[in-house]
Amino acid sequence: MRLNQQQLDQFRTEGWLFLPELFTPEETAVLGREAEAIFHTPREEIWRERTGAPRTAFAAHTYNEAFRLLGAHPRLIEPIEQVFGEHLYMHQFKINAKAAFDGDVWQWHQDYGTWARDDGMPEPRAMNIAVFVDEVMPINGPLMLVPRSHTEGVLAAGHDLATTSYPLWTLDQDTVTRLVAQGGIVAPTGKPGGVMMFHGNLVHGSAGNITPYPRKIVYLTLNAVSNHIRTPTRPDWIAHRDFTPIVPVADDALAAYARGWRAAAA
Repeated sequence: MRLNQQQLDQFRTEGWLFLPELFTPEETAVLGREAEAIFHTPREEIWRERTGAPRTAFAAHTYNEAFRLLGAHPRLIEPIEQVFGEHLYMHQFKINAKAAFDGDVWQWHQDYGTWARDDGMPEPRAMNIAVFVDEVMPINGPLMLVPRSHTEGVLAAGHDLATTSYPLWTLDQDTVTRLVAQGGIVAPTGKPGGVMMFHGNLVHGSAGNITPYPRKIVYLTLNAVSNHIRTPTRPDWIAHRDFTPIVPVADDALAAYARGWRAAAA
């Protein structure tokens, strides 16, 4: 799969691109089922809100077949190889949950700021790919982006260890206010299977979810192999040390896995 020129231009100018329903209901249904099963296991890779609700499950592609296939899916790998012009490895893989009623906020931040400070990533040549597993609505904590903020480079940030259960390098209110005055805020929404890609320096965050509608999103952080991390400080299930280039699976691999599971369950 390759992006067209209009899509490439939007990404370079705005810092983000949304591809609706890139994965089928059959494919996203198996991801949702597997994600729920993972969140009910007592693994160290799973972070929880202070209420006990799941927040993030790291590295699911290393112990779950459906997510392994997603992590090497050509619909995700090929567009990013096109943008970076080289092979990729998986820097980070996580399933973020906004549990019904209990999903907490993600403060305003840039991802590359964390990758640089905590992992020693040389340049912002890594990108987040967000795969919607549930429907993302305006009311259940959609990801909010500040268009064109990626052109500001790495911004000053403070290490917030108190606001939520997950430590994050966050931006102050004056910085966010200035950037929003220039670029506004967008919050892409859509059905399961939608995919959003956004620049590592794009400022983003999300509000809490107090609705009955859960919101799960899988995030792949795909890094150019030449840009591999140099001085990681976090566990390897958060910041991976395997820099082997990803070899894409067949385009129908996830669908075939879903059909196999359904047949076994019948």
